[in-house]
Amino acid sequence: GLRSRNAPEAAGLFGGDEAAVLSLCASSPSRVHSAGYRSSHRTYASPSPAYRRTAASGRVFSSMQDPMMDLSQSTAVTNELKIIRTNEKEQLQGLNDRFVSFIEEGHNLEQQNKVLEAEVTLLRQRNNEPSRLHELYEQEIRELRARVEELTHEKSQMHLDCVQMNETLERVREKLEEETRLREEAESALKGYRKDVDDATLARLELEKKVESLLDEIAFLRKVHEEELQELQASLQATQVSVEMDMSKPDLAAALKDIRAQYENLSARNQVQVEDWYRSKFATVTEAAARNQDAIKHSKEELSEYRRQVQARTLEIEALRGHNEALERQMAEMEERHNNEIGEMQDTIQQLEAALRSTKGEMSRHLREYQDLLNVKMALDIEIAAYRCVSLETAAIIKPGNNNKLLLLQTMKSANSQCRNI
Repeated sequence: GLRSRNAPEAAGLFGGDEAAVLSLCASSPSRVHSAGYRSSHRTYASPSPAYRRTAASGRVFSSMQDPMMDLSQSTAVTNELKIIRTNEKEQLQGLNDRFVSFIEEGHNLEQQNKVLEAEVTLLRQRNNEPSRLHELYEQEIRELRARVEELTHEKSQMHLDCVQMNETLERVREKLEEETRLREEAESALKGYRKDVDDATLARLELEKKVESLLDEIAFLRKVHEEELQELQASLQATQVSVEMDMSKPDLAAALKDIRAQYENLSARNQVQVEDWYRSKFATVTEAAARNQDAIKHSKEELSEYRRQVQARTLEIEALRGHNEALERQMAEMEERHNNEIGEMQDTIQQLEAALRSTKGEMSRHLREYQDLLNVKMALDIEIAAYRCVSLETAAIIKPGNNNKLLLLQTMKSANSQCRNI
């Protein structure tokens, strides 16, 4: 059926005689191969039927015109013509078979070429899709890298904030140490003030005791003075009585009066001195007690002020300590979160890089397949071109009027050599 379909095409290419050859080839299917290459055996072409008819008729006419030719020569020529026609018929059948196989091979190659072109188009589409996928991966990687850079910048900013917080904490610690030192100094001063207060209290108690002893001494002296006055008065009364009784004795009244006046003056002077001494001592003790009271009051005020400052500093230290602990916890949480995010980003980048490598490997594999298909296509195009060239040359040679057997044989040899080279 394929040979019968190709026969009109061959008739259009080679003319009427070639159509006869193709029809003859269609009647001998044993010499035509349905697919594949024909074995590379050499087939020598024979002249066309017109050439054979012309040559045979010439030889016959020459033999008929030659009256001297004998019957044996005529028989030999006839046998030779039969052999030549038989050989030419076989050669034409082989050539026709080769033409048909060339045409079938050309159709097969055209079909394969179409299939290869479809596969190449499909591969190009596939190669375009990984390129878009590669662009998507590149875009995702760029975004992830920008995110990593942003997180790195945030981490550096947080590190700077942490350094500033540490510096602030160090200043607060120094201030705390200074306040602690001031507190210790205030406590030591308070201890000294307490000692001074205790000393002042002891001095006040001693002065009070001294005042009491002096008062007792004044009372005792007053009592002694009164007793002495009573004794003097008694002695004076006794002296007056004795004077009255003994008038002859010297005037003792004046002497006693003088003595009494002297004792009274002495007693008054002693009393004034004792009272002045008591008043001075009492004023001194009162002034010292007042000074000690002022010092105690001032010390109590300073102590209360120091206690208030210590409580305020303690509260401030506790607040700063809580704020520092909160900042440290926040910093640890942020570092952990950023480390987790960076780890996730790195895992994503590694996955994308692995996918990119696999995509590149698949692209290279597709490119190799595409190159192999292109090579096959080029080889098939070259082979088709060679077959077409051989077919056209052979068709040109076997056209009517080209009855040169030697030229046909040379053309077939060159075609066979070209086919072997291809």
